[in-house]
Amino acid sequence: MSVLPPSIADLSDDELLELYTAGATAPWLRVNFVTTLDGSATAGGDGVSGSLGGPDDLRVFDLLRRVADVVLVAAGTVRDEGYGPMVLHDRDVAWRRAHGMPDHPVFAIVSGSLSLDPASRVFTEAPVRPIVLTSATAAASPHATALRAVADVVPCSSDDDRDTVDAVALRDALLARDLGTVHCEGGPRFFGALVAADLVDELTLTVDPSLEGGAGPRITHGGSPDLRRFRPAHVLLGAAGVLLTRYVRVRDRDRVRDLDE
Repeated sequence: MSVLPPSIADLSDDELLELYTAGATAPWLRVNFVTTLDGSATAGGDGVSGSLGGPDDLRVFDLLRRVADVVLVAAGTVRDEGYGPMVLHDRDVAWRRAHGMPDHPVFAIVSGSLSLDPASRVFTEAPVRPIVLTSATAAASPHATALRAVADVVPCSSDDDRDTVDAVALRDALLARDLGTVHCEGGPRFFGALVAADLVDELTLTVDPSLEGGAGPRITHGGSPDLRRFRPAHVLLGAAGVLLTRYVRVRDRDRVRDLDE
């Protein structure tokens, strides 16, 4: 008797998108990560995740960008993973045009210190003007003036702490720009801040069948001890034993609906 989940190879892109977007009505914040069996978000000692997940993970990764209004990434991950400009493949652009969306999602970078290079390709070759989400204090600094030549610099602090990026203020700033479908790609500390603020609606997690056995970080890092309950939406089997999973947040309204049913 086979107990393996369905193979992703048997599904078309449209079928995959139907699975990954079911119930995801804006505003919606999706976080995407890959991990080893022993919970490491990186592999090989180089501090990046590029060797994990394989081609099926990349396929899902591209499809999730396709449907996003904004791709949200912390500045450390942008640097560590070698991000370039947020440019989608031609097939993804064609799909977005057919569905009445702009050609490319907005690239939103979170940086409390604004340690970003305005001459980076992330900015100079961007098809859509990026957004830099930072603290109120940093937004008033001289470096912010230089970044404003290539990006919108948006202060996202609470009234009580102007030196820190506040996750709720950040989400509100995106919603104010009609960027309701958010696709977040890390990193772990930023993911931890989103978890602590209870802003995560969905986690799409690829499990690479490998043991890192080193000091790689967990996919999330923070100081919130509370559990947030998620329900499994699907599990798919990729090449070489990779598992591609989707988990959706269980909210109070979901519990009420389940009782009514």
